[in-house]
Amino acid sequence: MAKARLDKIIANQFNVSRKDARIGIKQGKATVNGATIRDFSLIVDTENEITFGGQAMDYKEYIYILMNKPKGVLSATNDKSQKTVVDLVPSRWRRLGLFPVGRLDKDTTGLLIITDDGDFAHKAIAPNKNIYKTYEVTLDGAVTEEMVEAFKNGVTLADGTLCKKAILTPISENKAEIKISEGKYHQIKRMFGTVGLGVDELKRTALGGLKLPQDLATGGCRLLSDNEISLIFTSC
Repeated sequence: MAKARLDKIIANQFNVSRKDARIGIKQGKATVNGATIRDFSLIVDTENEITFGGQAMDYKEYIYILMNKPKGVLSATNDKSQKTVVDLVPSRWRRLGLFPVGRLDKDTTGLLIITDDGDFAHKAIAPNKNIYKTYEVTLDGAVTEEMVEAFKNGVTLADGTLCKKAILTPISENKAEIKISEGKYHQIKRMFGTVGLGVDELKRTALGGLKLPQDLATGGCRLLSDNEISLIFTSC
């Protein structure tokens, strides 16, 4: 059981500011177990039945959203001029503190998790956790066995940065799958640059053992199950 101030619970669970939560509570918009509560500082158990503005609360300490990120959208929480992945989250799942777990470049598509759980995010993407991120890449040339070996041994980028080993597997003439366990700036594009290839398309297809569902439309979202969350931390 978790207990917290009523204004904090409402702000977190109903995607409103703490100020608006307090105003709404004072106006009689909040109920706890059917009783109208106007004291926003009241300590409340989150297992109670809480409503705000007539909407019932489905309490979740943290939320984990799986998105099939489309092109042209920033992996950020907000931006003054451009659409972000958080903007695409359906209103029923929005809450304060949401952020993308790691970043996909603006034109990179595929699997992206959005959450408000910082500890989870660190465990999922920290390089020392060795959780592989899998991508499908379309190139302007063919992958050779020499490239596969070079990636396996860890390539050195143009600025001297040494990358950890990567698993490169050709799929067709100009497509390949690549698995990396770190996320340096434009890393995959820069890695292929060291072997003279350019990246035309890049799509993340898996994080750890969690694969992007084939039936999740581009730009679509859904909540992750506990089992799917655990898959992230299994080998792929």
